[in-house]
Amino acid sequence: MFLSARRITPKHLSYLFVAALMLPVVILALTEHTPFWVSVACVVMQLGGYTLFASLARRSGVMVWIGLPLIFFSAFQVVLLYLFGNSVIAADMFLNILTTNPTEASELLGNIYPALVAVVVIYIPLLWGAFVHIRKRRLLRHRLRVRMAAAGATTFLAGCMVLVLSGRYDVGRIVRDELFPVNATYNLGVAISEARKIKHFNESSANFRFRASRTARPECREVYVFVIGEASRAASWQLFGYERATNPLLSRRDDLYLFDNITTQSNATHKSVPLLLSSAHTSQHNELYRRKGIPALFNEADFTTYFISNQQPQGAMIDLLARDAHHIIYMDSPHLDMQLVGAMRHAIEEDDSQKILFILHTYGSHYSYRHRYPREFARFVPDDKVPVRRRNAEMIRNAYDNSILYTDFVLNEIISSLDSLEGISTAMLYCADHGEDLFDEGKRRFLHSSPKVTYHQLHIASLAWFSPTYRELFPEKVEAAALNKSVPATTYAGFHTLADMASITSPYVEPRASLVNIYYDFGAVRYYLNDHNRAVKLNAEIGIDQEERATFAHYGIKL
Repeated sequence: MFLSARRITPKHLSYLFVAALMLPVVILALTEHTPFWVSVACVVMQLGGYTLFASLARRSGVMVWIGLPLIFFSAFQVVLLYLFGNSVIAADMFLNILTTNPTEASELLGNIYPALVAVVVIYIPLLWGAFVHIRKRRLLRHRLRVRMAAAGATTFLAGCMVLVLSGRYDVGRIVRDELFPVNATYNLGVAISEARKIKHFNESSANFRFRASRTARPECREVYVFVIGEASRAASWQLFGYERATNPLLSRRDDLYLFDNITTQSNATHKSVPLLLSSAHTSQHNELYRRKGIPALFNEADFTTYFISNQQPQGAMIDLLARDAHHIIYMDSPHLDMQLVGAMRHAIEEDDSQKILFILHTYGSHYSYRHRYPREFARFVPDDKVPVRRRNAEMIRNAYDNSILYTDFVLNEIISSLDSLEGISTAMLYCADHGEDLFDEGKRRFLHSSPKVTYHQLHIASLAWFSPTYRELFPEKVEAAALNKSVPATTYAGFHTLADMASITSPYVEPRASLVNIYYDFGAVRYYLNDHNRAVKLNAEIGIDQEERATFAHYGIKL
């Protein structure tokens, strides 16, 4: 098309424009499993709408460039369909763009080049052709414009009639959630609203206080460690039944307390980690922007607090909640998680505070997996850098499993470091933020943060460890951790468990949500924060199909 742009007539350019915009519309109609007549109505309405839009100016090239936002949405949607196999551009995906550092973005983009090539081949020549037409002042014939406008308007109205006459659906909801790119535009609005709340967090939370106190004050020194895992799904942990030896060190320990029935509140890091750090329940999303987090809670209880992260600050809620920590440390390249352990060890040696909290935000198993571990941890091979395709699923899985193997090493080193502190009451809580899809069962599902959730994105790894001194001081908490091994829970329990481990109480700490409380009773109904930030029950309400429900049941997760 670059070579023949001058030969393409304005009519053909308009038709190509409409066809390029219709590509994601047709794919979504085939992949979204919406009712048949809804799919038909959406396709017909969009075909009519795009045709009418293309006819609005005599210079077809101008309309192509005016339609650049539509081209952006379409190109973005094609890339996401390549990754997830279905689902419209989510609000979380727009926010991910703002909260992903350039290195992470380049790692992903460098491995999904088939989708990028498709976008370049389809949309760049279209824009180039439009540019040539504008320069040459090539015009659509008046008669053709009239025919296009009439055909577009008629087709659009026909689609509206199909939707209305079906009589069984909420038309407003269908237009908002199913009609592309109206749904993508609505999601962009949700993302902008969330970004504004994040921007004003310091003002909205300025007067917040936990009014924290302690129910126990050991005379010895105390050190608590909260390790936030990244994209660590339970299904790939040997400790949780995986057939591969991904936890050779931790599996040999007899002092771990597993929590094998925890699901995340969100499959997007920019929401899941703040929810872990906050006392707000899934159903209290707006409270997230009014309340401070774990560092502020422990500060009020006279702890010295450290937030040590292997991820770079992006101005997201994670960073804003972390700012209350007395010491904030961001690791430099190569961003291997053992750097966190080194920083923690150094702080323990240099800081003589009687009470210390460490929050260690790992890189864990964040894509690109093969960059998350030193080469000596490449036990599962081949783990080469390969394009993100189903046919490369084995190598992708190998690299992911190696990252879990490295996490096993890191956690064991954290525990060993704490265990070596004789006479000190220490405890560690590990909880992943969300899971990950790896083309499981041959499905076209990869990564996380997709609007339609899966078992592998939701079921996360979590465990606790307590030192001998802690076990002597708080035997009832340790006993409760053992009893609560398989109770249903969400990552909402993370904040409240950590607070309870340190014997911190507050009007905002819910004892019944603590996994070290024998009276734990908060997971009978699990909630998930959907893409529009509404708490929905983790069952059919969230849109999990029968096949995916069977996967949950297979792994013992009751919906």
